[in-house]
Amino acid sequence: MTQAELSPTDWVREQTEKILEQGTTDGVTVLDRPIVLITTTGAKSGKQRYVPVMRVEHDGAYAMIASKGGTPEHPAWYHNVVANPTVTLQDGTETGTYVAREVTGTEREQWWDLSVEAYPPYADYQKKTDRVIPVFVLEPKS
Repeated sequence: MTQAELSPTDWVREQTEKILEQGTTDGVTVLDRPIVLITTTGAKSGKQRYVPVMRVEHDGAYAMIASKGGTPEHPAWYHNVVANPTVTLQDGTETGTYVAREVTGTEREQWWDLSVEAYPPYADYQKKTDRVIPVFVLEPKS
């Protein structure tokens, strides 16, 4: 597999480089909260791209929150995951293939609550934007 591309955003690229250098997501945090590393496939380019996100795990599934800090637009990776829902997820030293699906209604509310519990700033991000922040659930590919 070709090396995935790093983010052009400094702090995101630095987090990713640290994970790749260490071989684990352990010890890499945002506001002392753990993260996981997702590898997506570009919607237009087809290139692999690294996306570190907050670790929100429940019963072997993970949430991926398209918050972009509460800005009016979705993060760039949102469109990649919609177009190519099969992703690679690294949690600690464990890596697996997952399928992402955007959730709505009660299921979204449950995952949103778990996400805010894992990373409280998500609640503030939602207040800052008029868009409903998308929530993806990533389940192991069978």
